[in-house]
Amino acid sequence: MEIRWDLSGAEIERESFRRIEAEYPRHRDMPAEEWRVARRLIHTTADTHIADTLVFRHDAVRAGLRALRDHAPIFTDSNMLRSGLSLERLRRLHPDYAAGDLHCHISDPDVAARAKAEGRARALCSAEKARPLLPGAIVLIGNAPLALARIARYILEEDVRPALVVGMPVGFVNVVESKELLACLIDRRGASLTTREACSLLWEDGTYNIQRKNYFQTVVHDLRRTLQNAGIAFILVKSHNSIAIRP
Repeated sequence: MEIRWDLSGAEIERESFRRIEAEYPRHRDMPAEEWRVARRLIHTTADTHIADTLVFRHDAVRAGLRALRDHAPIFTDSNMLRSGLSLERLRRLHPDYAAGDLHCHISDPDVAARAKAEGRARALCSAEKARPLLPGAIVLIGNAPLALARIARYILEEDVRPALVVGMPVGFVNVVESKELLACLIDRRGASLTTREACSLLWEDGTYNIQRKNYFQTVVHDLRRTLQNAGIAFILVKSHNSIAIRP
């Protein structure tokens, strides 16, 4: 393999993007603004398959840009994520962005003390401390599923409306399908999905057989367990052959 030593950073990035688009031709089927997000994630992870796991809802990219131009506060669930936010780039959208606009409470002494006293996860207590910030804010969840579940609970129970929620918590077992199923159910605002309909939404290959039905039940089980850990299992309504979110 020949190494090119004479490329600038900008040239390396352009060539990287060219190769990404060559290896992922399905980008032509995505809206341009969503593809720019997906392409950046592929560039960061070196994994083209991550684009297949992304779900955008309610014109998310434009909503996020609009919020940034309005100087919306930003809440994150980890200090690593907070430290990766560039004030220089944020100020291109609004000149008044400062460190005080980037909120992460995971290491706050009162959050740690409360989590220990109540026997709960710090991520959950951190999200609860951020409750006054959430209306109109940008929420970035890159670590804790419980933090994302708590934000979802505020949205469902208290009609809290962040401008944008980016939910990419860590996880391996059925996490992609569980998040996509939850997003679909929230979109339906209480209307139920049959098992066949849910499988069609989660797996576009159209296959519907006993193996797929059993796997779907595993996804539902994992989703219920995540919601139960967040104290909101009651919002999931499951009958013999349908599933819904309690409005």
